[in-house]
Amino acid sequence: MSPLSAARAALRVYAAGAAVILAQLLRRCRGGFAEPVFPPQPGRVAIVTGGTEGIGFATAKHLARLGMHVIIAGNNDSKAREAVRKIREETLNDKVEFLYCDLASMKSIRQFVQKFKMKKIPLHVLVNNAGVMMVPQRETEDGFEEHFGVNYLGHFLLTHLLLDDLQASGSPGRSARVVTVSSATHYVGELDLDDLQSSGGYSPHGAYARSKLALVLFSHRLQVLLEAKGSPVTANVADPGVVNTDLYRHVFWGTRLLKKLFGWWFFKTPDEGAWTSVYAAVSPALEGVGGRYLYNEKEAKSLAITYDPKLQRQLWARSCQMTGIADMTRDTLWG
Repeated sequence: MSPLSAARAALRVYAAGAAVILAQLLRRCRGGFAEPVFPPQPGRVAIVTGGTEGIGFATAKHLARLGMHVIIAGNNDSKAREAVRKIREETLNDKVEFLYCDLASMKSIRQFVQKFKMKKIPLHVLVNNAGVMMVPQRETEDGFEEHFGVNYLGHFLLTHLLLDDLQASGSPGRSARVVTVSSATHYVGELDLDDLQSSGGYSPHGAYARSKLALVLFSHRLQVLLEAKGSPVTANVADPGVVNTDLYRHVFWGTRLLKKLFGWWFFKTPDEGAWTSVYAAVSPALEGVGGRYLYNEKEAKSLAITYDPKLQRQLWARSCQMTGIADMTRDTLWG
């Protein structure tokens, strides 16, 4: 990628972020973000990836407060132990636990799923939350560009491997749910099916936006397949907005300075950022409803190309190849 193309990708990402920050600032000036009220969820089980910090931690905490059995999937044991302790203390819910899962490793994802299945418990909600942002060029254990491998392919494989548990746990009138966290950067993402690994030149901004665009395409395609089968599972996308977390260590220094000085005002708190994910996971208004892009607990439109069935199918097929999954979707959904 030429320096000009890399600069263009960065400008597009920062412009998207600036638009969201401005909207959040205006809303803050008009009264801020009111915490939604969600119904209790006793007896239901959720997995939250990246639940040790940031939006994922806040999501796991909110779900635990509603009475759910929450399993945090992450790759940092010490952070996970502390996260579990804090959530149990704050929510008085002892059904919060940690299972190791490194989304940068297909082997680790499969081991996580195997350990979960050994518990012989249902699965009602899967929150695909974890991710990396604008990291230097590097590869996952399996040789994938890190943004695409962790943010997208890791969740693609995880969802595929857990779908039978979700389908067995859902029922008419009480569906199981897949919630995939994307961002406004997907609006400026570009998807070249012949170069998903950025081999033609690397831009951390472009790679991040591409992974978030892929997640939206995946979620929309998943919903189409679930509906075709009459499955009691729904798939939706949650956009948390611009949130004050630790993910900004690799961004432009000006953005880091803005966050440090004015993050309390311009950025959402992790709790505020988590509300859309929780809404997608438990709201009665979304019972049996999928294929939605949700922002500030309301439906919005994702980028126009994310509704393109041909592009959805092409990305799905390519993702199956990359993760070693047989693509059976032309005839049926996972057998």
